[in-house]
Amino acid sequence: MLITVIRTGGFAGGERSRSLDTLCRPDGTELERLAERVLSSDGPGGQDPVADGFRYAVHIDGKLVELQDPYLTEDQLRLVNTVLTQGA
Repeated sequence: MLITVIRTGGFAGGERSRSLDTLCRPDGTELERLAERVLSSDGPGGQDPVADGFRYAVHIDGKLVELQDPYLTEDQLRLVNTVLTQGA
C-alpha cells in the first residue's frame, strides 16, 4: 500500500510531501490497518480552519482524505506523523 501525505499551511506556509510503501516495512500490516481506519473516519467536516494550522492531503492507494489541524483523530495524527517522519 502506498501512502502519501502532503502537508501545507502553518506559520511559514510551506509544503512538505512524503510517501511510504507499506510493502517494504516490517510494520506494514499495522500501517495498512491504520490507513484503513483513517479512510473510514471523517475528515474535518465543516470545521473552521485555524490560522496558521496545517492542512493534510492523505493519499492512500489512490483514495484521498483531507484533514486539518487541530481536528485530527488519534489515528489520523499517528498516520500523518509516521509518513512525514519516516517516509521518503
